[in-house]
Amino acid sequence: MSATASQAAPAPTTARHPTGIRRGERLAGWLFVLPVILILGVFLFVPVLMALWVSFSDWSGRGSPLAPGVGFIGLENYGNITTGGGLAESNFGTSLRNNAWYVILVVPLQTALSLLLAVLVSRQILRGRGFFRTAFYFPSVTSSVAITVLWLFLFSTTGVVNQIIAWFGATGPNWFNEPRGLVHLALEGLGVTTPPAALTAGGFLGITWWDWLAGPSVAMFALILMAIFTTSGTFMLLFMAAIQSIDPSLAEAAMVDGANAWQRFWRVTLPQLRPALFTVLTLGLIGCWQVFDQIYTGTQGAPGNTTLTPAYLSYQAGFQDQKWGDGAAIAFILFLIIIAFTLLQRWVLRDKPVSRRRMRAYLTAGAAPSAAVPAASAETTKGATP
Repeated sequence: MSATASQAAPAPTTARHPTGIRRGERLAGWLFVLPVILILGVFLFVPVLMALWVSFSDWSGRGSPLAPGVGFIGLENYGNITTGGGLAESNFGTSLRNNAWYVILVVPLQTALSLLLAVLVSRQILRGRGFFRTAFYFPSVTSSVAITVLWLFLFSTTGVVNQIIAWFGATGPNWFNEPRGLVHLALEGLGVTTPPAALTAGGFLGITWWDWLAGPSVAMFALILMAIFTTSGTFMLLFMAAIQSIDPSLAEAAMVDGANAWQRFWRVTLPQLRPALFTVLTLGLIGCWQVFDQIYTGTQGAPGNTTLTPAYLSYQAGFQDQKWGDGAAIAFILFLIIIAFTLLQRWVLRDKPVSRRRMRAYLTAGAAPSAAVPAASAETTKGATP
């Protein structure tokens, strides 16, 4: 037998894609996800594309938006709600003002509260941790409609909240019938009753700067408290999962170095929670800009449109006023706002490179011990006896 024949035949190999996927696995993967793609396409992507077309058309709501009689009108619907100068522009500006104050107050407060609750219920020395976790999370699994109805009862004129306020000798406000903003009320308490001319002369989207700075109304503030109460439990679970994944040796090393509880949290725990913090802030922003069911169930924009939001205004313009183009345009402007804020917070929470000044300090601190060792060895050798 020759040497060539004596060699063993090479084992058959399966061709691989440059990404490491075997031939045939790619097709199998697409077959597995095909049902989900079809469902999302039929019930999500296609309706979104049709709504985008409606925002650029003069569809009246009768028949199909793709019918031959539906015409393309460009940015007319968008201009009607942003530069039209009428009630549509004023209502859109008011809804953005209301929702902006809602986001400014809800997102930081619910994030801070959920992080605080997560830290508290993650402590090993806390007894009954399971009970507190369930109690804090329970409002999140309760129907938002039921919570809204309960909130209307608690914050009514003769409700529990005003009765508690009366125990302290004060009179509670007429929560869901007070259209004045909290900032304006605070300024009135300080004696400022006449707005500056510079803030009333100009404005944006049909709303003066003085009204933009009015703050949330008393009615919207009650809805802000409800949002914080119902969403903090969900975000608490996200922070809890992130906290439990942190290596305990990091905190132990910080304790050995003399760090107190606040320093361990600020310097060790919080930097490890950056991915969870990004998730919580993203979900909070999306949920706050899309607030609808609380408005629809509770106030429907009253009093005086001070609880009107873009999501509810989009529904109102389309399904009540039959202005389908305006409603679709409001929805897509809201979509762009959410995308912009998400990208902004992603940029803010990005991993920042170490500055050159700090890098030089690290290198100097790391090189100092190594430079000190030869010097000490030389002195030891010099002073040693032969």
